[in-house]
Amino acid sequence: MSKTKFQKLSPGLRKFIVPETKPASAGGLNARLKNVKSPVSAFAETTLNHCNGGSTMQAALWLKNHLDNGGKLMVTLAGALSSFQVGIMLAELIRQGKVHLVSATGANHEESYYRYVAHSHYAYIPRYTELTPEQEAELRDTGLRRITDTFLPEDESVRIMEPHLLKMWKEAEKNGKSYLPHEYFRRLFSEKLISPDPQANPDDCWAYAAYQKNIPIVVPGFEDSTMGNIFASYTYNGAHKKKGNTSVSPNVMKSGLDYFHLMYDWYMKESQDAPIAFLQLGGGISADFPICVVPSLKHDLKLKKVRDWAGFVEIGSSPMSYGSYSGAGGKEKITWDKLSTESYYQIIQSDVTVAFPWIAAVLLGL
Repeated sequence: MSKTKFQKLSPGLRKFIVPETKPASAGGLNARLKNVKSPVSAFAETTLNHCNGGSTMQAALWLKNHLDNGGKLMVTLAGALSSFQVGIMLAELIRQGKVHLVSATGANHEESYYRYVAHSHYAYIPRYTELTPEQEAELRDTGLRRITDTFLPEDESVRIMEPHLLKMWKEAEKNGKSYLPHEYFRRLFSEKLISPDPQANPDDCWAYAAYQKNIPIVVPGFEDSTMGNIFASYTYNGAHKKKGNTSVSPNVMKSGLDYFHLMYDWYMKESQDAPIAFLQLGGGISADFPICVVPSLKHDLKLKKVRDWAGFVEIGSSPMSYGSYSGAGGKEKITWDKLSTESYYQIIQSDVTVAFPWIAAVLLGL
């Protein structure tokens, strides 16, 4: 854009425009990347310039700068990202100290464990959209639970872990104790009750990396998961409970309120000396739940000194319509005091499995 045309624009519009200032590099793409220390990041910075690719790169560079300057990061997991092996990237980010809390749906949390114990039993069906209802029923009757293109092997994962967890729940009941959902799961590691599948790489399990680094995990809506459903069945004592079936007191499981209290304490402690950024992978409760900690500290606990979220990055495909939390942009979050006018925000309209690897690569210096 010529300088003359640029100057004719109003100041309010002009601030949104970024003129091209970088001259194109000489040589072809291979020549530009030859002998580069971080070739994946360099490739991304060279090619992801526009639209959702550009938004992804801008977010990645902002997050990298945030972490390089001592900031902290919370990551939220929606959908079935753990079954889709997000742990390969997330676990490494955790090990390198670049993630300081994970908020995951009950399904994502448990599926990280399922991958750990049953990796070789997983299978894929790339052309899943072509299945008929009758073929889906055939998969059901064989015990293959489909998640988009991936089959979760229930017998080799869920049912392997269930007896160990049930024993913990019964012990807690006997001793009058109560724990958060992820605390029971972590005992599977600490007490060596489960072993990695022979074909699994334990380093690809983000829950295992979080256990090793002892970073907090938040699991809002635990009941909305396979193991949460199982726990609900044990705690149910209504008219449809068969006589003699195992019962467990619901009091052995701490609730979402306890997780929110954990967030209060964690946020106030961790934000004392560093700003905290928010990376939302997908939509739903895993993100909607923890982002509310800042406005709740301000307006419900009426604390005066609460640091705002430093930045908000979301990768998702939910449209911004009809009050959709998952599709709400950064500006809307300002009205709820979830973000300030100074907070960085970026919405990437894309599939997490496509966009997040680029962000992870930049943060890992690949």
